[in-house]
Amino acid sequence: FHRIAVGEHLILGGDNLDLALAHHLESRLVPSGKLEPRQWGSLVRICRHAKEVLLGDDAPDSYSVSLPGSGSKLIGGGLSISVSRDEVRQLLLEGFFPKVQLADRPSRKSSGFQEFGLPYAPDAAVTRYLAEFLSEHCTPGTDSEGDISSRPDVILFNGGMFNSSLIQDRVLESIRDWYAAGEDWSPLVLKNSRHDLAVARGAAYYGRVRRGEGIRIAAGLPRTYYIGIEAGTHQTGSESEEARLQALCLVPAGTEPGDEIDLSEHPFHLTVATPVEFPLFHSSVRLTDPPGSLTEIEREQLTPLPPIRTVLRLGREKTSRTITVTLHSRLTEIGTLELWCSDVDSPRNWQLQFDVRSATQTDMTAHEGTGEAAGVLDEESVATVRKMIEQTFSSSGNEKAGGLPKRIARAIDMSRDDWPPTLLRQIWDWLLENESGREKSAEHESRWLNLLGFSLRPGYGMALDDWRVMETWKRLRSRLFHPGTAVLSEWWILWRRISGGLPAGQQQALATPLVTRIREEHRKSQKTGRSKRGSASGEDIESWRMLGSLERLPIADKEQLGLIALDFLSDDDRRPLHPALHWSLGRIGARELLYGPLNQVLSPDVVSDWLERLISQRAPDADRLLAVMQLARRTGDRYRDVDESLRSRVVNWLIAGNAPDPFVSLVETGGSAEARTRAMIFGESLPIGLRLTGSGG
Repeated sequence: FHRIAVGEHLILGGDNLDLALAHHLESRLVPSGKLEPRQWGSLVRICRHAKEVLLGDDAPDSYSVSLPGSGSKLIGGGLSISVSRDEVRQLLLEGFFPKVQLADRPSRKSSGFQEFGLPYAPDAAVTRYLAEFLSEHCTPGTDSEGDISSRPDVILFNGGMFNSSLIQDRVLESIRDWYAAGEDWSPLVLKNSRHDLAVARGAAYYGRVRRGEGIRIAAGLPRTYYIGIEAGTHQTGSESEEARLQALCLVPAGTEPGDEIDLSEHPFHLTVATPVEFPLFHSSVRLTDPPGSLTEIEREQLTPLPPIRTVLRLGREKTSRTITVTLHSRLTEIGTLELWCSDVDSPRNWQLQFDVRSATQTDMTAHEGTGEAAGVLDEESVATVRKMIEQTFSSSGNEKAGGLPKRIARAIDMSRDDWPPTLLRQIWDWLLENESGREKSAEHESRWLNLLGFSLRPGYGMALDDWRVMETWKRLRSRLFHPGTAVLSEWWILWRRISGGLPAGQQQALATPLVTRIREEHRKSQKTGRSKRGSASGEDIESWRMLGSLERLPIADKEQLGLIALDFLSDDDRRPLHPALHWSLGRIGARELLYGPLNQVLSPDVVSDWLERLISQRAPDADRLLAVMQLARRTGDRYRDVDESLRSRVVNWLIAGNAPDPFVSLVETGGSAEARTRAMIFGESLPIGLRLTGSGG
């Protein structure tokens, strides 16, 4: 078997059908409003079953939907409605699988409809996407309208949605209409006994193939990748001109990991020391273009990717100029495309990295390149930084660890806060290469941990960050050579800084020993009425802040940590710990997570009790104001927002406490937090160009 084409990944499936039916019935149940969150959840579950029944074989004429009442009308205040079989089939079949022509194309404008933050396809019609895919893969040079070169001979239906024979029949009917041309023809449908288990079974089979069993499907890179090259100008009006772009093939489809591609026969002009843009494209249609070939950019064949906007820096040189460069690319074993721009008149070169795993891993979004916007240093400056790290941490190095960041900043004439993410991630590489240097002394280990977390924060946002975080986890685990207070503080700061890149299991592994210790300390203090000690160490403070940053912890653990933090806040003996407790409490119960999924947001009922305790104090400090703002922040989501009357009281409390205007606005009307507020929530500034993803990340 050989894979020759891959369609775009669409988040369109059974869940979308459930939600569409639920929204349709909600408009009938409460024409002028919205259901309560608990009622809505029940309705979605009921709609899932109603869909399966009414789209199945031997379906009844109608289906009854009953919801419990809400609030004081829980008993006797229920809602009921009946939905007909024809109504459901019209809504779902015609909405998601309408009859279309082979020449029809999906709408590219988003409807704005989202539930739980999922990036739904802008057009709900699956059949239009199918028509587009088949048309794109007809024989080159032929007319797709009526052409049978892309006619599918065999079809395999996967996914629980295709348990419905009605949906299968609609897809087959569409394909017959497109290709049969009056013939008695229909594609062969392969048997699949469990459509809902198709992906799981495929993964298991792939695991066997990796061990030498079964049949391997040859693939390589499924798309061809291009970079935009300016090729003269063209007229755009009576007098104006615009740069004309052509696409240079960087990596052809079928390229295997580890392959290197030399494009040195094509020299190009490149402007350095000034912002430039590298347009990127991919194609699932042009699969035979050789590397180095130029082609016109036709949007029907080439799909634009987020461009890399950056500055290729020349050390301390600030004057922009144009140089001649050649290109060299390599597809790595871990799924990135490395591109080197080499100056033909000097040994200078710059490396860019693109994450192309989204082409084969449909749960990954395309690399947006925001971190590169802060610039890419020339290799000479990069080599200077590398040498300084090696002189400090290598086995032969004899430089002191203290003051290393300041020495680097002076050497490249750039303050630490301005180091671009491209440099930071390279620093991470060199620190891992010289990990043994942290054994030299407590100062070396403390500085090594501090710089490692600083260089990898926030644990995502750059190509390969997920791999870097995993490597950090595997290399460090719980290995400390000088486990004193200073080193332990840096240990927790490191994990707090990169927590956004840690999956749930690793966050749980970090939290469990701390939570166990905190529970025991809380139990004893509740029993005796006194805290164990009257002051908090740096390790205590940083471990609490680290716990607050773990947004993927189980809900039950978060709720317990929040309650313990509230109890500790009422203990004056723990006053040095209060700022960290407030910060952690705000992150644990936040309505808008920085990176965690929406199902990790605590219930509004839980945080409402926390808010009542927090706003009972009439003279709040800055830390408490930040925590309250996060707990009461307005999102517009019925599942996350606290009660309107409580939020109104919180707004008045914030105003009375002289809270910053952005805090009041976020609670009163919602919206996006400004940069300074985001930095306060995160705990420090982010690398230039990187941004927090928000809930659902």
